[in-house]
Amino acid sequence: MIMSMQSFFDRLFYRAKRHMDQCGLVSDVRAGRAVALVLISAFLVTGCSSTRLAYRYADWGIVWWVEDFVTLTQPQKQQLEADIDNLKQWHCSTELPRYRAWLNRLQSDLSSGNPNPAKVQSLQSQLMTFFPPLLQQITPTAISLLSSLSDEQVRELADNMTNKQRELEAEFLVGDPEAIAEARAERTTERAERWLGSLNGGHQTSITEWSDKRVGQTRIWLEGRRNWQKALLDALEKRNQRGFAETITELINNPEAARGDAYAEMMNRSMEAMALLVQILLLASQPSHLDHLARQASELRGDFKALTCQPGSEVASRVYE
Repeated sequence: MIMSMQSFFDRLFYRAKRHMDQCGLVSDVRAGRAVALVLISAFLVTGCSSTRLAYRYADWGIVWWVEDFVTLTQPQKQQLEADIDNLKQWHCSTELPRYRAWLNRLQSDLSSGNPNPAKVQSLQSQLMTFFPPLLQQITPTAISLLSSLSDEQVRELADNMTNKQRELEAEFLVGDPEAIAEARAERTTERAERWLGSLNGGHQTSITEWSDKRVGQTRIWLEGRRNWQKALLDALEKRNQRGFAETITELINNPEAARGDAYAEMMNRSMEAMALLVQILLLASQPSHLDHLARQASELRGDFKALTCQPGSEVASRVYE
C-alpha cells in the first residue's frame, strides 16, 4: 500500500506540473519515500508550496493513478471523483489538525535540544496512529469502485499488476546482495538529507550498517506484495457475491494477513530497526542538523496551516491573509 501511494504521488506531480506551470519544476518526489503514508504528500515533496499543490490536486492524481491500472468508464470516474471529494473533506477537517499538532510537538522537542530515545519513540508511536483512520475512510471508496469492475477491467487490472510487479523486481532485485544493500543505503541517505541536511560520518556509517543488516528484506516485501495482489484478484472473482465488502475491508485494513507470515515477521523487524536508526541519526546530529529538521517541520506545518476545508472539488484551498 505504501509503495502504491508513493507511485501515485510520483504520477501526480509529473502530470500536475505538465498541466500547470506553477512554481517551476517540482523537486524530487522520491526524496521522502520512507516517511509515513498518512502524511499524504507532505513528506514526499519539497519546494515551492508543493505540499499545498499536491493536496489541492489529489483528487486528479488518484483518478490518474487508478487509471494506470484499470481504464474507468465515465460513470465510474464520476463516482470515484465524488467519493474522493468526500474523503478530502473528512481528511482536511479531521486529520490535518492532528498533523499540525504532531508537528508542533516535534518542533517543541527540537527546541529543547536533541530529543532523547523515549521522545523519539513517542513521536513515532503517535505518527503510526494516523494510519488506521485513513485506511478505514478509504475502504468504502475502494469497495464501491472494485465492485463495479467488469470482467474485462479485472483482467486489465491483473495484467497491469503483473507488469508492475516485474518492474519492481527488476528495479530492486538486480545485482548481488552487496549491491542491493548499497543501493538501499544510497536511497536512505537521500531521504535523511532531505530532513537533516548534509550528513556527517557518523550518519553515513549508521545508515550503511543498518542497510547491511536488511539482507533479504526486499525480496520478502515483493513476495508479500504478490500474495496480497493474488488475494485481491481472488476476491474480485467473487465481487458479486455476499461477503465481498468484508473481504476487501480485511485486505485494506489488515493487509499483513494476506501477505504471509514471512512478511509480517520482516515488517516487525524492519519497523524496530528503522525506529532505532532514526534515534541513532538524531543522537549523531549536530545543532545544524537539528536546525535543518526544525525548519523543514516548520515549513510543513505552515503548509498545513495554509490549507482550509471547503465543500466541492476544491476542498483544500490557499488562505491568503
